[in-house]
Order: sequence, then structure tokens, then C-alpha cells
Amino acid sequence: MTGWNGAWVAERLGIALRDADRPFGAGLRDLVGLAVRRNPRRAHLLVSAVLGKHVPTDPRLVHGAGLLLGRRIAGLPQPAADAAGAALRAALAAERNPPDGARPAARLRDMLREAPAAPMPALVIGYAETATALGHSVADALGGAVYLHSTRRPVPGVPPYGGFEEEHSHATSHLLLPADPALMETAGPVVLVDDELSTGTTALNTIRALHAAHPRDHYVLASLVDVRGPQDRARMAALADELGARIDAVALARGRVELPADVLRAGRELVAATACAPAPPRPCGRAHPLVRIDLAWPQDLPEGGRHGFLPEHRRHLEAELPAMAARLAETLPAAARRVLVLGFEELMYAPLRLAEALADLLPAAQVRYSTTTRSPVLAVDDPGYAIRTRLTFPAHDDPADGPGERYAYNVAPGGDRDRAFEAIVLVVDRAGDTPLLEKGLAARLRELAPVTMAVLPVRTPARRGDR
Repeated sequence: MTGWNGAWVAERLGIALRDADRPFGAGLRDLVGLAVRRNPRRAHLLVSAVLGKHVPTDPRLVHGAGLLLGRRIAGLPQPAADAAGAALRAALAAERNPPDGARPAARLRDMLREAPAAPMPALVIGYAETATALGHSVADALGGAVYLHSTRRPVPGVPPYGGFEEEHSHATSHLLLPADPALMETAGPVVLVDDELSTGTTALNTIRALHAAHPRDHYVLASLVDVRGPQDRARMAALADELGARIDAVALARGRVELPADVLRAGRELVAATACAPAPPRPCGRAHPLVRIDLAWPQDLPEGGRHGFLPEHRRHLEAELPAMAARLAETLPAAARRVLVLGFEELMYAPLRLAEALADLLPAAQVRYSTTTRSPVLAVDDPGYAIRTRLTFPAHDDPADGPGERYAYNVAPGGDRDRAFEAIVLVVDRAGDTPLLEKGLAARLRELAPVTMAVLPVRTPARRGDR
């Protein structure tokens, strides 16, 4: 079995992960690796093993982990929690060293995919871009939840319900753009979902903004890992007292990240020294083919939660997934055994569910899922480092904050040919299907493997004044 993919950073920067609560038996080192940010405000990046953002991951593990987080909110009896914990640990072990014929990720997903007998009403909000699919999955587990994720893509004529800032992010503006503002008054608690709780500042800012617009008596912070310190938890308790509301925090694991006092300086120096290393050679030879496919995505089905995603949308998607996965499978090379489904920044949930359905349909293939990102991270082709390779390409969706670089991590195999994908499915929405996509990301992917591209429609709310 391979070692921990945080060892490279831990040794060079003196970072240590210490466990606290392990409700499902998995600790921080099971759930995250480490990389180095290209960001002057934070030296390190916790790279999730179950998020499918930076690391191509079995989509059933990604969805299963999100379902498990949601079921923890809804309440999971201890025998079921014990069984889910065992399944989670087995799936994590298999992901590090996939055994032939074993399907522990599918077992985890299957035991959690049924909605609870009593669906829980809630307003679930996921944070863009990293937690958009995770938030969807949490909402799936609750059964009766309305889902909305924040976005960095403004829509002309649709005023934001609220905005907030994510201080450590490289791109801090977030918007909430519900198609109907009444969604924000959905019964039940507000559940705020992120991949990690590092300080909780973003979540507390969100609670303040939401409470000022529509006070509630219950908020939940849900994350894969919670590494807040005592002062951060005290700030959450103080805000609860100030608002007269209950604020809970749930996670798959809790602990702390121990950082040396000079970690920011050391991180900058490490980036500078490593960035001077010669870049790996790019593949040469003729580009692989690109095939466009019409998935027959229903026109009345939202492509994600940017403007709201309801329980009936979830049921509609579930009914359509098998046929769409079958259409995808028909375009793949018959001999392909390692297949990547690659999503696009905030568009994470639809590619995740397509990848999941494709993995179920093709049990002999190793289907993995990840997405592109705005986040600049150092790549080091070492087994003890979480971000082995990086593809760089221009933004291709006319972003409101202007042009810039975007990234796809761990898609190229680097020096380990066993990590090479034999087919890539690229899923974008219509706003991202531009000439820059063909010249940039699609061209980079075609250097690696045959590419199937599926473009999803974008459902945009009517202008408020047009109603």
C-alpha cells in the first residue's frame, strides 16, 4: 500500500496533523493529504481524499462521503454508523491501493444512498467552487432539502440575495443567486457545507448575513474535516449567543493542523526553489481525437445548484442517469480501463453523478472523477505529495473577474505511467463551451488520451423585472 501523500510537505515545512474526534474511525491523515499553495496568505493546502476536486477519485467514494456527512446531520443510529465507518475505511484503503474485483466504494455509497424514512427539511448551501458537489450530496442524504451553492458567476438582471468573503481564497467574491428568493425561507435549519473548516470565518460571515435577512433558530456547519482551534470554536459559540440561535458543527473527522511560526516564509521559499526545477516534457505526437456527445440532458433539469436544486430535481436526475451514462459509454474506446470524468470549476455535481453511473455501468473499468479549478497549487511529482502534476490552461467561460490561468491536477500521469488515463470525459456547461476551451483545456487533454466532451445546458433564472 502506498504511503501518505502529505509526507513531502510535512517533512519540509514541519506541519503535523493531530486527530481529535474520529466518529467513523478515519482520521485526518486518512481523509487529507498536503500540498503547497501559491498563495501568500496560506502556505499549505489540505487535499481531500474524498472530494474529487484535486485528486481523481472513485466517484462512489466521493458521493458516499458526502452522503455520510449528510446522514450524520440527519442522525445515524450507532450500528449504522459503525457499519458506515467500516465501509469508509475500506473504501479509503482501496483508493490508495485498488484491489482487483473489490468494490468497497460502491458498498459505502449503496448503504447510504436511500433517503431517510423521514426526510429532513433544510436549506443546504455549498461553497463555490470546492464544495458544490459535496453540498449537493449532503442535501441528497437529507431527502427533503433545498440546495443552493454560492457562485462567482453573476447573472445580468438577477440581483444577489447575499454575498460573503472567503479571506484565504485567491478569488474571494461569492454570490447567492436563488431563482426564487423564497427558497431562502425553506423550513428547517440552514446547513452550510464546505470541504474543510479551518477557522470557520467564512461560515460565520454567512450566518450573520443570512440571519440579518431571515432569522433562524438553527444553523449547522458541515465539513469533511474540522481543524478549527479553541478560539475559533469559541467565536462560533459567541455568535450563537449573540443571535439567540443554535449553531452545530459536524464533520467526518476533527483535529488540528500544527504549523511552525515561520511556515509562510518557508512555504514561499519552498515554492520558489521547487518552481525552478525543469518542467517535465510534454507528450509529443499526434493529438488524440475529440468526440462531442449529446447526453440528451433534460431541458427542465438544472445543471447544478447555482440557482437552486429541489428534491424533485434530484429524483428527475436519478431517473435519467442510466441512459446518459450508457450514451457516454458508447463513445469510449473499447479497451479503455482507466477513465477520467473531468468536471469544470463550480460544475461538480453533474459530472460526479455521471461518473458514478458510468462506474456502475462499467465494472471492469477504473472510473475516476475530478474537476478543474482556479486554485494555484505547486505540483511535485512525488508519491508523498498530493498534487503530482498540473495542466495549465486559460479560463474559457468569460469570467466576470477577467481572464486568468486555470488548472487540472493529477490528470497527467507524470513519471508513473500506471496513473495514465486511457479515456477522458470532459463535462462543461454551455457558458464554458468557447473557442478558448478547444484551444486550451481540450487541447491539453487530447495530448493525453481520447476525449469525449459533453456540454450541459445552462438554466438561467428569468430577470426579476420580467416576471
